[in-house]
Amino acid sequence: MEWWLGYLAIGAFVGLFAGLLGIGGGAVMVPLLVMMFEAQGLPRELWVHMAVGTAMATILFTSVASVRAHARRQAVLWQVARTMTPGILAGGVAGVALAGMFSTFALAVAFTLIVYAAAINILLDRAAKSSRALPGPAGMFGAGFVISGVCALVAMGGAFMTVPFLLWCNVSIRQAIGSAAFVGFPIALVGAAGYLFIGWKVSDLPPWSLGYVYLPALLGISVASVLMAPVGAAASHRLPTRLLRRIFGVLLLLLATKMLASFW
Repeated sequence: MEWWLGYLAIGAFVGLFAGLLGIGGGAVMVPLLVMMFEAQGLPRELWVHMAVGTAMATILFTSVASVRAHARRQAVLWQVARTMTPGILAGGVAGVALAGMFSTFALAVAFTLIVYAAAINILLDRAAKSSRALPGPAGMFGAGFVISGVCALVAMGGAFMTVPFLLWCNVSIRQAIGSAAFVGFPIALVGAAGYLFIGWKVSDLPPWSLGYVYLPALLGISVASVLMAPVGAAASHRLPTRLLRRIFGVLLLLLATKMLASFW
């Protein structure tokens, strides 16, 4: 029973920030799931791959709830969503294919470095040049491919790269957050399917697993995150986002460091 409470708590936290900042929650879920799997005594060599696969599956539900809440406030740029989605789908396939070639330790190191870069970017909060604008279809395809490939590899929902990219292109913070919530869905769709496939024939998976997707964690996190995402979206239109982004950036640094330390 205590495991269910842990998964519900993770889901509530992830759902809140999904609505607040447009994130899918993978950067938070992966280190927390690794800690949960370690406490449950699951095989060490499966921790990261199962955490990434489960987080990707969870992001499917979280991103839908977040997009609906932001769309009601007209904070989703559908043109951005349409032009980035083809690149996102292609990049997601490439990222999942590469993930199967990495060891658990290598995947943990890659995840930590990318989360560090994302957290530092959030904390620096750099302003964009006023003359900069969104690129054309080819540029948006390329951006979607790179963002999705990296995010599928390490279970990030996309916002940690999509939001900075859109801000760099002078999109407003509210619309960047809402659009990033949409981008998280196709990334998670490709990623979840891929991790289910590459883990399907792994012999020592725990009960209630579909490939690298652990169903008890998926259910508990998804229920709580879907309920909390609208709360976060409402708060994002009222609270000082800069302060919350900085708090979240520091939290990411701590969680990523804790996860990496588990593998030394």
